[in-house]
Amino acid sequence: MNVFAEFQARVAALIEKRIAAGDLPEGLDLSRFVVEPPRDAAHGDLSTNAAMVYAREAKAVGSNPRRLAETIAADLAGEPGVAGAEVAGPGFINVILKPEVYQEVLKAVLVDGERFGAGAPGGETVNVEYVSANPTGPMHVGHARGAVFGDALASLLSFAGRQATREYYINDAGAQVNVLARSAHLRYREALGEAIGAIPEGFYPGDYLKPVGEALKAEFGAGLSDQPEAYWLPLVRQRAIAAMMAMIRDDLAALAITHEVFASERALTGVDGGPNRVEEAIEALRAKGLVYEGRLPPPKGAPAEDWEDREQILFRSTAYGDDVDRPLVKSDGSYTYFASDIAYHKTKIDRGFLTLVDVWGADHGGYVKRMQAAVAALSGNAARLEVRLCQLVRLMRAGEQVKMSKRSGDFVTLREVVDEVGPDAVRFIMLMRKNDAPLDFDLAKVIEQSQDNPVFYVQYAHARAHSVLRQGLAAFPDLDLAPSALAGGNSALLTDEGERDLLRALAQYPRAVLQAAEAHEPHRIAFYAHDLATRFHAHWNRGKDFKDLRFVNEKDRNLSYARLGLVAAVGLVLASALSILGVSAPEEMR
Repeated sequence: MNVFAEFQARVAALIEKRIAAGDLPEGLDLSRFVVEPPRDAAHGDLSTNAAMVYAREAKAVGSNPRRLAETIAADLAGEPGVAGAEVAGPGFINVILKPEVYQEVLKAVLVDGERFGAGAPGGETVNVEYVSANPTGPMHVGHARGAVFGDALASLLSFAGRQATREYYINDAGAQVNVLARSAHLRYREALGEAIGAIPEGFYPGDYLKPVGEALKAEFGAGLSDQPEAYWLPLVRQRAIAAMMAMIRDDLAALAITHEVFASERALTGVDGGPNRVEEAIEALRAKGLVYEGRLPPPKGAPAEDWEDREQILFRSTAYGDDVDRPLVKSDGSYTYFASDIAYHKTKIDRGFLTLVDVWGADHGGYVKRMQAAVAALSGNAARLEVRLCQLVRLMRAGEQVKMSKRSGDFVTLREVVDEVGPDAVRFIMLMRKNDAPLDFDLAKVIEQSQDNPVFYVQYAHARAHSVLRQGLAAFPDLDLAPSALAGGNSALLTDEGERDLLRALAQYPRAVLQAAEAHEPHRIAFYAHDLATRFHAHWNRGKDFKDLRFVNEKDRNLSYARLGLVAAVGLVLASALSILGVSAPEEMR
């Protein structure tokens, strides 16, 4: 039950009524206005800017915004569930709902349970690619933000009715995996007893490669030690990548993150005998007249990495909004990273995905336009790529920046952070700010049991709701506190303003889900959960000062039952929101 969507449809119908009456012209776009909560709850339950949006059109037929608003308000006042509708300012319309609307909302929450606010299944298919860290070592804390964001976004889209696929792109074809292999071979020599000395410049220095060296020793003995690099490099590379991906999967599992698809960059190139998907993608663009041989002008300012003053094969990305055409083949004849990425995104389109979401680090911002141009070109503008950039995370402890990790050699690993503070704290705090805003993650603050710690505050609200239900059962042992039974309580008894405030907050959840899913912004769910928890804690605290406001009143069974239904509904919606975020909803906290 989405009260806001319902009234959006009602206002649209009333606009059509005004069109039929000649107050407005034909052909208006009826999706331009909004129905939303007013900024001040004292102004009502709903507010719409419909008359303001169509002011120019209204003037064109001899009307004005306020007159149009007064007409719509008069029509709204006669709608079922509406107690009143008033015009404010130059033409905003504020609507006051009858109590029975919120009684129906409460019943819907209790009947639907944690699926309240969910969209109907079978919506658009969406490919969400996230993490995609190079398989050269353990994940660091910076990866955590993109991992949590992508996973929560996929959960949000699925809850809203979309069909979301979680995907990881393994960058296993570049020079960095050869460096990984050489670094692993060095640890293999160490495992054989050789004194390797200081790790050479450019190698991966972390201790995490020591087990790989031991595994190579166990498999090959000393058989690789006297062989040329051309012999051992492919063998070691394959095993090192497999070991790193196992480590990455394990790190992600600690955050309850799994992917349904793992796509290999190396597999796209055909070097291991499969089809050359990169060449196929280039030929597909060539057939559209979008690949040519030419020279790139020198970039303004400092030279760019991908600029070479030579005749080369270029993708005409400027035809799709990019700033400059892009190289596809390097001077040594190998493909550019961009060419491989084009081929990879073509596989997504070929699999039927027309909505693609890539979650990247903030340092990839300059890569966005070219990749969007490639997706548009490959699909004939049928597919859309949205790139979500996740800003850096600064790891702190009681206000001081955390030192680097011995295990990784030059960064703090994700697993170290998860092991210290737990997955719930990592996930919730990473989602309490929008993805493109910098984030300070304080290891000391995120485990505090105080209202200043948002994850504790929200989880405690859920636990408090269950505590109240247990108190209700202690006072009235024969009560049926199953949500479906509580839905039959007399919610008309919920007349206190604090109770109405909670009901209004519950009614906003389906709208919050829909807006967050459409905007691809899971942080909105974290904000909503924190707001609902704040309202619930505030009303619970009022019961300490005013005994008659307590959820359990041993002298009034019916009122207690109605209030317990409200408490159960708050708990269900909090559990739903936390589930989308991938955070647990404990029933007890000590």
